Amino acid sequence: MIAAVKRELLVRHLEAWAPAALHRGRRVTYAHGFADADGGESAEAAARVLVEQTDFVRGRELSMLLVGEQTDAVRDRLAAVVGDAALTVFAVSGGTDARLAVALKAAGAQRVPLLGFLDSSAGEPPAPATVAALAAGKPAEFLLVLPPGTAVEPYRAGWPLCASVELATGDEPGELLLFGTTSGKSLEGFKEALWAVDEFAGVRYRDPGDPDRHLIDISLSPHPGPLRRELLAHLARVGSATVTELRTFTLTSTIYRAADATRVLHTLVDSGAVTRQPPTGRLGGDVVIGVGD
Repeated sequence: MIAAVKRELLVRHLEAWAPAALHRGRRVTYAHGFADADGGESAEAAARVLVEQTDFVRGRELSMLLVGEQTDAVRDRLAAVVGDAALTVFAVSGGTDARLAVALKAAGAQRVPLLGFLDSSAGEPPAPATVAALAAGKPAEFLLVLPPGTAVEPYRAGWPLCASVELATGDEPGELLLFGTTSGKSLEGFKEALWAVDEFAGVRYRDPGDPDRHLIDISLSPHPGPLRRELLAHLARVGSATVTELRTFTLTSTIYRAADATRVLHTLVDSGAVTRQPPTGRLGGDVVIGVGD
């Protein structure tokens, strides 16, 4: 079931990313690492989304780069999906860590819109340098899935905006999904996709920053409890912050959306758990929120 959640999230993000990237750049590259780890299922799902975009490719180049231990079978599987669509598929075998950076250069993916998807949950996590190689795109972003218990901090280096979520089925640690981007708008889009995926039986989210490790049902209106705790803990550390700063903290340091922060702040103010300056009026971005008495 976790595989289904990851695949739907990839599809939803690609559906938003691909048309925007094609509008921005003459050449666009999607890189799919560990392409053979699941028999090519996620690569096929991605290819179907990209093929749907080829009607809008006139005058542009849309490429899909497959990298893995042995990608021949995946390339053959995708051939029937791609057909005569204007999608160029490059397949490179020899391992994602060993080949991705070189393959990106060979495919001309520097300084063009670039999205990388690397699902390493079935084996060893990639080297941080492998993920960093995706920053050659402009703009660039990545979706990375790591085995349970893997530290995400090394993969954040060089990426101005990141967010992570744990995909869990119980109390034990779950797979970690990390998203990195150079665009605040894209981070907002990822968060919207995160909560819009279909709820699969037994799969829930956990915010890596929640000390209570609360499991959250996948919903367009997620349970606010963990966010409430994280906002109060953040305010206890910093003393006070504007609504805009707290929305940014929520977007970049929790699994929630900026809009979720606004809703939770309203309840915290109404209950007296936090103070606000000025004490009345609309809860605008410049209102300062402080810890309660």
